[in-house]
Amino acid sequence: MTAPANAAITAPTVAPMTRQPQPTTVYIGVPDMVRIIRHLGLSACIAEVAERIEAHFLRWTQFDKSARLACHSTAGVIELMPIADAHEFAFKYVNGHPGNTRLGLPTVMAFGVLADVDTGLPRLLCELTLVTAIRTAATSALAAQRLARPGSRCMALIGNGAQSEFQAIAFRDLVGIRELRLFDLDRAASLKLAANLAGQGLAVVICASTADAVRGADIVTTVTADKSLATIITPEMVEPGMHFNAVGGDCPGKTELHRGVLAAASVFVEFEPQTRIEGDIQQMPADFPVTEFWRVLSGEQPGRSHAAQVTVFDSVGFALEDHAALGFVRDAAAELGIGDCVELVPQSANPKNLFGLLTAVAPDAGNMAPSLGPVPPARLPA
Repeated sequence: MTAPANAAITAPTVAPMTRQPQPTTVYIGVPDMVRIIRHLGLSACIAEVAERIEAHFLRWTQFDKSARLACHSTAGVIELMPIADAHEFAFKYVNGHPGNTRLGLPTVMAFGVLADVDTGLPRLLCELTLVTAIRTAATSALAAQRLARPGSRCMALIGNGAQSEFQAIAFRDLVGIRELRLFDLDRAASLKLAANLAGQGLAVVICASTADAVRGADIVTTVTADKSLATIITPEMVEPGMHFNAVGGDCPGKTELHRGVLAAASVFVEFEPQTRIEGDIQQMPADFPVTEFWRVLSGEQPGRSHAAQVTVFDSVGFALEDHAALGFVRDAAAELGIGDCVELVPQSANPKNLFGLLTAVAPDAGNMAPSLGPVPPARLPA
């Protein structure tokens, strides 16, 4: 039956747009993260994150993994790092811009999200600049527990910028390091690090060169920022039994170890497809042998096999570590009652009526209908 031409057309009934009483996403900013770290203590945070990272590595096959997506420029790199298990998806936005300190900005800045896999709902939006420093240090120390000589007490720390204090404390607490030998091209950075570590139970020596710092060390950590094909550690610096924790070589065109150091060592990596592109092993042939670290933790492959063995952890940072760290932040924030709820996702009684959010009356607007702006004139065909 056809309605008369002049019959009124009745609009369908649309469910009212009612806001839910609670937002869905917890936001942890830098001040919140500082409160969490101060309340729990930095050492406890590093130890807990290390435990969670180890547990994640032992669930390696349960994760949907991929190398990170990177956009490179002459000034630096901006990256996205996604990963998921059956329950939670995580990603991190992170940059690396060595020139940022001249602008008053950190070299590395990061934030991340933890979301439900079943719905895609973001549950946590979190600063990750501080958290990345904690998780990187935790991962470094976790690897050294398996790859460095037992009883290691002296570590050379090459590159004394924003990550260095976290590395020093992690190696003190989780590995047993008691002496630090520092070098940075910027002596002020070494003085800063030494001052921050005063009273922390570490004997600190500022050295005149990389070679001077490395001499006699059990462990060598390199955490430099310059985006260049550098050879900070050369073969003549290597001594039997050393463990190299190579952190700074983390994108194409950025290295720290001479290829001769790699060729003479047993090399361990996080996620081989990513490290082949970004790590120090980018210098090596595609068939250069490496061992993924999860295989050491699971017992499938040996770590250090003898005292004279030279080991390298070619660490570029992997999203699995961020997934573990975000879980730590979520749980710590909930336990301590820290963080704000934010409405990152639209909420209404009728999720299909997104447009209705624009026409709903705000709670404090009385009976005034909101305006969507003037209607633009119709465009007639030429």
